Amino acid sequence: MTTLQYPDDLRYTTDHEWVRDMGEGVVRIGITAYAQDALGDVVYVSLPTVGDTVAVGDAVGEVESTKSVSDIYAPVAGEVTGVNDGLDGTPELLNTDTYGDGWMYEVRVDDPAVLESLLDASAYQATLD
Repeated sequence: MTTLQYPDDLRYTTDHEWVRDMGEGVVRIGITAYAQDALGDVVYVSLPTVGDTVAVGDAVGEVESTKSVSDIYAPVAGEVTGVNDGLDGTPELLNTDTYGDGWMYEVRVDDPAVLESLLDASAYQATLD
């Protein structure tokens, strides 16, 4: 069995999303290795629309796999500034490169300090045990 990876430069939520600080108040969001592993083969991804305003905990999209359909929740509040259009044609990027080309969307956060309230890699991994 492959060991799942949780990069130290990311923040995490208990809903299995990761958040990467892109600078200038923008974060990039995706699902963790744990989430994609649990989902199995991803066949479709629904993402928010650029310009949408999201609040923490809002359902902003969904991931459909051969096993199930799961909601994607916003880990931060702000305005959606970008989405990964590459997932339209190749949703399996969530399985093959979840922390790279499998990112989902970007948000300009209302309060950058909220990132400090998210879990670091070791705290997130502790929630999985």
